[in-house]
Amino acid sequence: MHALAIILHVLSAVLWIGGLFFSYMVLRPSALSLQPPERLRLWAAVFKKFFPWVWLAIVLLLLTGYYMLFGVFGGFKNTAPYIHTMHLLGWIMMALFIYLYFKLYLPFKSAVASESWPIAANLLNRIRHVVLINLLIGVSLLIVVYVTPRL
Repeated sequence: MHALAIILHVLSAVLWIGGLFFSYMVLRPSALSLQPPERLRLWAAVFKKFFPWVWLAIVLLLLTGYYMLFGVFGGFKNTAPYIHTMHLLGWIMMALFIYLYFKLYLPFKSAVASESWPIAANLLNRIRHVVLINLLIGVSLLIVVYVTPRL
């Protein structure tokens, strides 16, 4: 069970952080060649497909993380400092995603559906900033988790 928890935990983190990287570093610059309405529709379609995977990743990260924290390590007092850092950064990323989803994405989706292009473009720009912040936190988290214990 422990091995399955680790596998699901790592895969969930890779899916989420990898999706952020792809979105910001590959899709965003590639989509700039499109006209604004087509670009905004593309992003709406991408988010519609990607965000359910992020929700699944969050659920799996929480379930597997707390399973390992309490079921394997015996709680916070028995874990290394990098585990505490991972826990904090993970919660920050989740909070930012929840903000992005409910405060930016849902209005963005509505603006695209109603073809309110200036509103949609403004929201997409704000989404871009949150994605970048979460990407930087996610990469930092990976460094903390995979480099710190080996130093």
